[in-house]
Amino acid sequence: MFLTSLLDRHAILGSVSANSKRQGLQMVADVAARQLGLDSVEVHQALLEREKLGSTGVGLGVAVPHAALKGLDRMHGVFVRLETPVDYDSIDDMPVDLIFALLAPENAGTEHLRALAKVSRVLRQKDLREQLRKTDKPDALYALLTGIADSNAA
Repeated sequence: MFLTSLLDRHAILGSVSANSKRQGLQMVADVAARQLGLDSVEVHQALLEREKLGSTGVGLGVAVPHAALKGLDRMHGVFVRLETPVDYDSIDDMPVDLIFALLAPENAGTEHLRALAKVSRVLRQKDLREQLRKTDKPDALYALLTGIADSNAA
């Protein structure tokens, strides 16, 4: 699976100001609403509900929030780079500034799990995280995310 199949270049925000995890997830919901024709409130609520089960902060300043939503026919990604890291209750207690959200159809099953694993694997790459933090241009972020992912596809 390539990140190009998950991430549209218009589903990226390169420099977002947020004061909390909740605000960061709202940014994700706003992008999803605009790009996918979803209801921002429903997306935000679904992401918050998932967070109640346990933080999606996977460490190293990265979060991979995810939710299953009505109205989707395939997996979609949204990437947000925060200007300043926010507390996210991550597994390593580090604040988060890189958010790659996955939005799945209600019946995604194993496709959802494979996408989570792929995104987590890609964002564990230290060089990639450093490069993502150095730019706020959506096109550059898209190139970094899809270029690294495609060359290391599993």
